[in-house]
Amino acid sequence: MSDNSYQLPKVWTWDQSGGGAFANINRPVSGATHEKTLPVGKHPLQLYSLGTPNGQKVTILLEELLERGVSEAEYDAWLIRIGEGDQFSSGFVEVNPNSKIPALRDHSTTPPTRVFESGSILLYLAEKFGHFLPKDPAGRTETLNWLFWLQGSAPFLGGGFGHFYSYAPVKIEYAINRFTMEAKRQLDVLDKQLAQHKFIAGDEYTIADMAIWPWYGNVVLGNVYDAAEFLDANSYKNVLRWAKEIAERPGVQRGRIVNRANGPLNEQLHERHDASDFANNTEDKRQS
Repeated sequence: MSDNSYQLPKVWTWDQSGGGAFANINRPVSGATHEKTLPVGKHPLQLYSLGTPNGQKVTILLEELLERGVSEAEYDAWLIRIGEGDQFSSGFVEVNPNSKIPALRDHSTTPPTRVFESGSILLYLAEKFGHFLPKDPAGRTETLNWLFWLQGSAPFLGGGFGHFYSYAPVKIEYAINRFTMEAKRQLDVLDKQLAQHKFIAGDEYTIADMAIWPWYGNVVLGNVYDAAEFLDANSYKNVLRWAKEIAERPGVQRGRIVNRANGPLNEQLHERHDASDFANNTEDKRQS
């Protein structure tokens, strides 16, 4: 179980060759690596993203807003291929100096407002359009409790469990055990909460659900990491009930495929500029 061959150096130095699946994009410094201007479409809201769980949070909210009839939430979604380093362009770094997707620029303000970090984008859009965030102080606070729970917890599921279970170049028993224990603890937290409430923050569907579902909902449904059996997902009956109900929502079904660049071709909409793109521009249509 233990490997004592590694000796800590006095000062750490970067060895890109040991970086595993993401060695070509991970680096210990920030900033742009190349000059490139971001495209701007016809709508005030310009989203630069990829259909990972963090990216899905925002496109699900935007599609849910449109489903609710908020026409001002129309948006252009541009694909940022993180495996190719698009997030390190000068244009992207200008919107998000942390070089992580998703990033949003709202051109309805002068000057345009940049919004980065997925939780911040959800809060910004919910407040801007007045939906999916309760207006009463108690409901608002409970929703934000769970939104910030997700922002603090998901790195353990993604960067911790997901990385060592799916992506690490070697299987490390200690790391997998450590992060599996934490992932299951978090699922238990959600399961107990959802035993008492229809949705995460209560009986109202909110941005807390939209933030948590792309991570934990997708995990228990077997859509990420192929780890549902390993995590004994069927034992979290309340999370499964909630995950399946959320997955049936039209806004979620649309939002989860925007900027997606893997999986079935009919579930990949690389760019989204109009509602008609879902019928006409998914990759199965484009490649036929």
